[in-house]
Amino acid sequence: MSSELKNLSTFEGTEIPNAAEWKFGIVTAEWNHDITSALHKGALDTLLKHGAKQENIISKWVPGSFELTLGAQYMAEMGSVDAIICIGVVIQGDTKHFDFICDAVAKGITNLNMKYNKPVIFGVLTPNTHEQAVDRAGGKHGNKGDEAAVTAIKMLGMKESFKKEKKKVGY
Repeated sequence: MSSELKNLSTFEGTEIPNAAEWKFGIVTAEWNHDITSALHKGALDTLLKHGAKQENIISKWVPGSFELTLGAQYMAEMGSVDAIICIGVVIQGDTKHFDFICDAVAKGITNLNMKYNKPVIFGVLTPNTHEQAVDRAGGKHGNKGDEAAVTAIKMLGMKESFKKEKKKVGY
């Protein structure tokens, strides 16, 4: 989450693993394309910066944020990606549409993580205004796409560390 104290494109804490051996999917919503295309570019550039190979990144576009879950499921069913990054933006409006979409997408993405036992990352902005979205899509608060890509890499690194631990203790 970005704030005055935290930039979405600044990473602290655990080391970011090299992503050279992994395959990534990026599913991006077309709705609010000015924002989602900047988020998509941030995710793609960050994956490449951390060693992912261009040929190991599959990008697909869906009509809106609600369709991210099914798009990610289609990608997971292919079985050829290790992690999936879902990119979208839902801007608060005057109706409850915002609440329904955000809730459905968050639950859907969470369920895909469990169903496919692979990272499916929530790279969806939920700002109150278009200006707040711009600020988080490469603006003054960084880029949520960067953060989503680093999250995917770190989760794959964590999964890999558990595999190594399992071998150590003889399972």
